[in-house]
Amino acid sequence: MNKGLSADHLLGIKHISKEDIEVIFQTADSFKGVINRPIKKVPALRDVTIANLFFENSTRTKLSFELAEKRLSADIINFSASASSVSKGETLVDTVNNILSMKVDMVVMRHPTPGAAMFLANNVDAKIINAGDGTHEHPTQALLDTYSIRERLGEVAGKKVVIVGDIKHSRVALSNIFALQKLGAEVMVCGPTTLIPKHIAQLGVRVEHNLKKALAWCDVANMLRIQFERQEINYFPSIREYTMQYGLTKHILDDLNKEIVIMHPGPVNRGVEITSEIADSDQAIILDQVENGVAIRMAVIYLLAAKIDRV
Repeated sequence: MNKGLSADHLLGIKHISKEDIEVIFQTADSFKGVINRPIKKVPALRDVTIANLFFENSTRTKLSFELAEKRLSADIINFSASASSVSKGETLVDTVNNILSMKVDMVVMRHPTPGAAMFLANNVDAKIINAGDGTHEHPTQALLDTYSIRERLGEVAGKKVVIVGDIKHSRVALSNIFALQKLGAEVMVCGPTTLIPKHIAQLGVRVEHNLKKALAWCDVANMLRIQFERQEINYFPSIREYTMQYGLTKHILDDLNKEIVIMHPGPVNRGVEITSEIADSDQAIILDQVENGVAIRMAVIYLLAAKIDRV
């Protein structure tokens, strides 16, 4: 298909090159053809076993990975931390090594602790895909987001992308910043001061607190939800006030003298960061992102599986 990846794992966008991203996109192009044909499976990974370890709740990401693995004909083990020995005090490395002793080749892991995927890659003998580690990174989400921009606008280079909302608690925001910059886009973050990390400008992104100014600047707006589950304190007075300042409505878009692309990594809190009218409009590519997520994850799994030592 294509040349391989330079990395042995997908731990974060920070750890892969622009060339790696291009290889993943080219591979995803091929798999997008597969998932849109009557028979949606290829026998590429019939001899590969993949364990999905989710230590946090997940619906879309977990389903997307499972579907990608099934489309590639891999064998799958699903592991839920709440029903496992982890809840009895077993360590992460022991848990994973017990799974690997069953001859598992690859681990897809979501974990609430930043750096968990990196820790695992350094301590166990398997290919690791980070499906989200705390507030750190969510690399496959950033890959599918940038792939979706490329699909809609032709290329990512030179485009202006604003990420709006809870930047402080979002792993999607950080991975997107890294991916967009590597592909040559300009990035802005927008939200209340309390939800923008203090030193984020050091990453080379613009900071804007006025939603209308941010939208006037951008070609693409990626609307993030408020991550209430990661917040110990109140970062703004009320949801109603947040929505009045940062909620995207048809009225706001109609006031722009251009059409912009609207994205959302999901789950969507309709009526908070975005209205149903906008979420379901032609400007929104939210469902395209979901479809592209399967193709991107197929590409990542396929490319990493090629690096598995079969000796």
